[in-house]
Amino acid sequence: MGAPPAGRQARILQTIRARTQAKIFYHSCGAIDEFIPDLIEIGVEILNPVQVSARGMDSAGLKQKYGRSLSFWGGGCDTQHILSRGSPQNVIQEVRRRIADLAPGGGFVFNPVHNIQPLVPPENIVAMFEAARLAGRYPMR
Repeated sequence: MGAPPAGRQARILQTIRARTQAKIFYHSCGAIDEFIPDLIEIGVEILNPVQVSARGMDSAGLKQKYGRSLSFWGGGCDTQHILSRGSPQNVIQEVRRRIADLAPGGGFVFNPVHNIQPLVPPENIVAMFEAARLAGRYPMR
């Protein structure tokens, strides 16, 4: 039957690492906390998304457990509940919390948890990016 998927993935990542200096970016939605140590072990360096609404995917806990070994790409705002259904103030609070949890010490790329869906209120999108800009102290261009 062949090697289990983790074995195959490990071999693929070993091949990439042997031939390039590419960073290994892994996409997996949902409650994957229990699998993160295995992903780090096979060479994953960047996790996307950080689905903060899923079981066990608390942003502060993830940063504490894995922040020295893994960069987090996403998790800046819950797209399922907050961005889509919350008020602009809810969005601002969410963004501030997630940046406070994930950004210290580096290894965080601000991005919402997943794609912004069509029915998200435009004022929530503006609130999300403005809160991120202010939290990062980046000037508007």
